[in-house]
Amino acid sequence: MSFVSMLAPVAEDMRRVDELIGRRLESDVPLVRQVAQYIVGSRGKRLRPALHLLACGAAGAIERDRAGARFTLAAVIEFIHTATLLHDDVVDESGLRRGQPTANAAFGNAASVLVGDFLYSRAFQMMVEVDDMRVMRVLADATNTIAAGEVLQLMGSHDPEVDEARYLEVIRRKTARLFEAAARLGGVLARGGDALEEGLAAYGAHVGTAFQLIDDVLDYSGDAATIGKSLGDDLAEGKPTLPLIHVLRTGGREQAALVRRAIVEGGRDEFAAVLEAIRACGSLDYARAAALRESQAAMRAIEPLAASGYKDSLLELASFSVTRAS
Repeated sequence: MSFVSMLAPVAEDMRRVDELIGRRLESDVPLVRQVAQYIVGSRGKRLRPALHLLACGAAGAIERDRAGARFTLAAVIEFIHTATLLHDDVVDESGLRRGQPTANAAFGNAASVLVGDFLYSRAFQMMVEVDDMRVMRVLADATNTIAAGEVLQLMGSHDPEVDEARYLEVIRRKTARLFEAAARLGGVLARGGDALEEGLAAYGAHVGTAFQLIDDVLDYSGDAATIGKSLGDDLAEGKPTLPLIHVLRTGGREQAALVRRAIVEGGRDEFAAVLEAIRACGSLDYARAAALRESQAAMRAIEPLAASGYKDSLLELASFSVTRAS
């Protein structure tokens, strides 16, 4: 199943969300509008808002949502995600995302940080409009956890002592938490009770973790044109991701020393040698297997949901999280 056909049940809803995003990016400050439209206009997959809409459909929230809260929340989720990208690219000094220059490369760090703040605050304006304290609590808690995860990741930069447990904790906070919130909100809008909410939340957390694990695999095995960024970015930034952690744990003395030095020093000078060590230790397969376990756990989490096209798409999305090439 292609990504487009996977999201077919919410295709019309996503068009409405795109229109809403365009309207809510408006600002009387030209630079805000220019930078925001640049980063949001690059589009990407819009995966998190699509996940939210699929969860709403699978949970039975659509029939209850006469006011269209799901569209507002889908846009809120995309704005929060985009704000984190703007800030991440500044912290990581990234120059390329989705095959084009990052906003910080095009407009400078100051503009990127401040427009990221604008998107965060616009997201909170919109979530207040939904007028549901449970919704606000879920998104406020998620945003705070994401920020803490970003700091935790920064603390681990250039640190070869980061182990798998700490690495996974960063993923769960920084990446998986917004997936979790997006799916959970489907249950919140459905008013289906704690079991429904928790099942959807678990699904989102596992899918988000699988996506990040595969992102970290693709940084060493993908095609730069396909993934829209340079290979070896994680290594250049001194990020101890799972493929490197696995080499440190299982590789020989020389392999471990090489990877340790590469993490501490950063840069791409030893990318080829590090990649050879990763392949020799089977570290990409190890990370893929971890992603597959997360995908399978996501599928199990939504087994109680009634059969529907929305549920089918959620199951396909869990599979796609592991098999994707970009």
